[in-house]
Amino acid sequence: MTAGWTDERAHVALRAMFDAAVQAADPLRVLAAHLPEPPTKGRVIVVGAGKAAAKMALAVELAWPDVKLEGLVIAPHGGDLPEPPQARRIALRFGAHPRPDASGAAAAAEILALMQGLTSDDLVLALISGGGSSLSTLPAPGLTLPEMIAVNQALLDSGASIHEMNCIRKHLSAFSGGRLALAAGPARVLTLAISDVPGDDPEVIASGPTVADPSTFAQARELVAHYKMDLPEAAVRHLAQAREETAKPGDPRLAAHEFRMIATPMMALKAMAETARTLGLTPLILGDALEGEARHVGQALAGIARSAAAHGLPLAAPCVLLSGGETTVTMVPGTDGAGGRNTECLLGMALAFNGAPGIWALCADTDGIDGKSDAAGAIAGPGTLEAVRRAGLDPRAALSGHRSYDVFAASGGLIVTGPTLTNVNDIRAVIIA
Repeated sequence: MTAGWTDERAHVALRAMFDAAVQAADPLRVLAAHLPEPPTKGRVIVVGAGKAAAKMALAVELAWPDVKLEGLVIAPHGGDLPEPPQARRIALRFGAHPRPDASGAAAAAEILALMQGLTSDDLVLALISGGGSSLSTLPAPGLTLPEMIAVNQALLDSGASIHEMNCIRKHLSAFSGGRLALAAGPARVLTLAISDVPGDDPEVIASGPTVADPSTFAQARELVAHYKMDLPEAAVRHLAQAREETAKPGDPRLAAHEFRMIATPMMALKAMAETARTLGLTPLILGDALEGEARHVGQALAGIARSAAAHGLPLAAPCVLLSGGETTVTMVPGTDGAGGRNTECLLGMALAFNGAPGIWALCADTDGIDGKSDAAGAIAGPGTLEAVRRAGLDPRAALSGHRSYDVFAASGGLIVTGPTLTNVNDIRAVIIA
């Protein structure tokens, strides 16, 4: 172990890197640079949905203090937000994530109503970020909100990737898959987006309400069959009937629209790398789109870290391995742990490390909420498993029962930030000292 690296120093370093990642995606820091010149003609309608929507709207209000703005954005319930220095021009509505609710559906319908009667002189500024799919869940004609809530639960329990889940969501929605942009015609639509998805695909972020969607009803049906999803009969029937496809690439109604990415997982990882260098660590970014079962990703990262510790490969200590991307947790029937994919990934990693000296790791969600818990994620080190066992918990049994949150609550490793009001997905950092 490199002299001077203690639990306290490692925890401080990991938390500094996490904070750097969140700051790199803070709309109040990054959004204004991507705004166009304020329009001089027509209306400016600001709409949006996502975990960062409220802060993005505030950033627009601060950047355009003298522009007449109207519209609304949908944010998660419970997110605190500073008030702008003048009367709010962009209304806030709230919905639920990851399980949609009636207030979010009503707000999505309200946004579509705002799109009526626009002209080519008008600008629709769409503020889109991760979580927008759930927050703006508006059932397609013939479907009900309870049926969409049941669909959403089936998706969350399936083990499907975010790309696959959104393919199904878009084909059951009246809002996603480019439908918001089509409703805005003939107005110009400018989308400012914060990516939370592997690959930063615009059509996947919040199920792409303002962009073309290359996926099809047939692909949605194939995914339902592949994952053996038990969907409500009305949803199965809607997918089979395939009456109204999503907006497709090349649709002339989308030709004048523009999409700008203002924050991404890779930007966050690069900010973490810069912070790591100031802390005396050599960073290596493994990628921003690591996917797979959470515990298995944790085990794989542990293997790379052990190689660095033993052989100096892929780089020598003191170093830090950085990665991003959304893992999945396939729930075992009868389990209902509070932890999410980050603490489950970290527990898989900690078990693989088995107390190896000189290695510490962090797994956390930049939105501040991991799964159903009140934590963003957690930190683990050489003494984590011993502390957990002293507390009377079996970490392997906890992993099997999806109770990773309980493990890190017992070890004192939880990271609790509250909602950060942004979201560039999960980040992971492994220090080898």
